[in-house]
Amino acid sequence: MARRTCWRTTSSIFATWWTRRARGDQAPVYGAAGAGGLGPATIADTTKAGHVQPVYGVGLEPVLTEWIAPHLPGYRGMGPVRVGNQAHEHLQHDVYGQIVLSTVQAFFDERLFRPATVEDFKALEPIGERAFELHDKPDASLWEFRGREAVHTYSSVMCWAACDRLGNAAAKLGLTDRAAYWNDRAATVRNAIETRAWNPELGRYAATFGGDELDASLLQLIDVRFTSPDDPKMQATMAAVEAGLRRGPFMLRYAIPDDFGEPKTAFNFCTFWLIEALHLSGRTDEARELFEEMLGRRTAAGLLSEDISFDGIELWGNYPQTYSLVGLINCASLLSRPWTSAR
Repeated sequence: MARRTCWRTTSSIFATWWTRRARGDQAPVYGAAGAGGLGPATIADTTKAGHVQPVYGVGLEPVLTEWIAPHLPGYRGMGPVRVGNQAHEHLQHDVYGQIVLSTVQAFFDERLFRPATVEDFKALEPIGERAFELHDKPDASLWEFRGREAVHTYSSVMCWAACDRLGNAAAKLGLTDRAAYWNDRAATVRNAIETRAWNPELGRYAATFGGDELDASLLQLIDVRFTSPDDPKMQATMAAVEAGLRRGPFMLRYAIPDDFGEPKTAFNFCTFWLIEALHLSGRTDEARELFEEMLGRRTAAGLLSEDISFDGIELWGNYPQTYSLVGLINCASLLSRPWTSAR
């Protein structure tokens, strides 16, 4: 698929990584990327009813009409080659949480030359309102499913994160009433997830409300602080995800057929999610071993693609892939020992 696009989730993940590690004069610049480079207020004001697309053109063009190039055979003849991307039409409700998560640090980061203000908070609130409105509504999921919709647990958790972090930001700013308002909304979303995403028969969280599917994104419940790694519910979910989606050292996004058939490759970013979850769960030796495995799969240029064959011999998909590289850097930071332990 030919692409010159800006994915909201990808830019938010990059911005979150960068703001954690950038200098004080750099972090605000990249923090804006979480909202597509313009800031959340601008994005919300230019969209119908507050809708935010999962993907835009690099110039923030909203329409990315997809068409097939019949004269191009595709890599190894595995066409069709698509230009544009139908995903611009999709609903992906996780994007609202991604925007808030990638910008909320500005309310707390003492390094910043211009910390976020009450006006910035007010600009973010419409994003939170949209997240609350959509937390229990069907979408195409983080993975851009074309042929089906459901209420996806990851999307709902990201909507919870938007409300939760707005509550934190309001408290930091001394806005007691707004903090109570957003904490109440976060509690409502949490209750929906705990009630509808938990499968009591299987004893674990499911990828969809009322479903039984597995999805690697369930590992992110730890990273976004929806739950803790020692929560028995999360431990059972993590064990099920690892058993159902791990292929040797590598992780699938999901194991069910999608619009293009059965998954034929593993998704590198999901393997880094597993590394993070292993480390946060106290299984650091396993996390290090898996991280070393992924380092060995880089190209001579030190880069990674989007996917990898189950045997680890071939890289597949988009190359180089931001998801994969940010995952690698995040895991390197998590697994790095402090200098005090090496002196």
